[in-house]
Amino acid sequence: MTRLVACAIGLLVTAGAARAQEDEAGIPLGRVPPAATVERLDGTSLQLDQLTRSQPALIEFWATWCPRCRALEPRLARAEALYGRRVRFLAVAVAVNETLVSVRRHLAEHPAPYPFVWDADGAAVRAFQAPTTSFMVLLGKDGTVLYTGVGPEQDFESALARVTAVR
Repeated sequence: MTRLVACAIGLLVTAGAARAQEDEAGIPLGRVPPAATVERLDGTSLQLDQLTRSQPALIEFWATWCPRCRALEPRLARAEALYGRRVRFLAVAVAVNETLVSVRRHLAEHPAPYPFVWDADGAAVRAFQAPTTSFMVLLGKDGTVLYTGVGPEQDFESALARVTAVR
């Protein structure tokens, strides 16, 4: 009986560890992402940290074909309206089954309240270890990763509230 209980506890601990790993997708919390070159939608290159330094930044890894990204759009627009003066919002359009032309066309038809950049060669995806589209990262004003999440059920609003709380 004791052996059976020990096995059951071992399975529960292992299952809990697996869930924690899934919850912490992408670049680990507390890290500063390495430099990544991206493009503005006009084709000019820049370092991603040029857009995210000196204030907190919420970055979404996004694609036109991503249903989870579409599901996040209303929440992101509300969050940007609420926190946009204190947090930089930014979408990184990934180059997976996507072209810069399709991104431009989509944004012309469906404008967003925050800027988009094009990750032509996947440098930002690699720097942030983005596991999928709809992956979001909140950076502190010093560039450290404070939050990561995936999909439409993630709670980035609580992370934004914490980072913008008056202290």
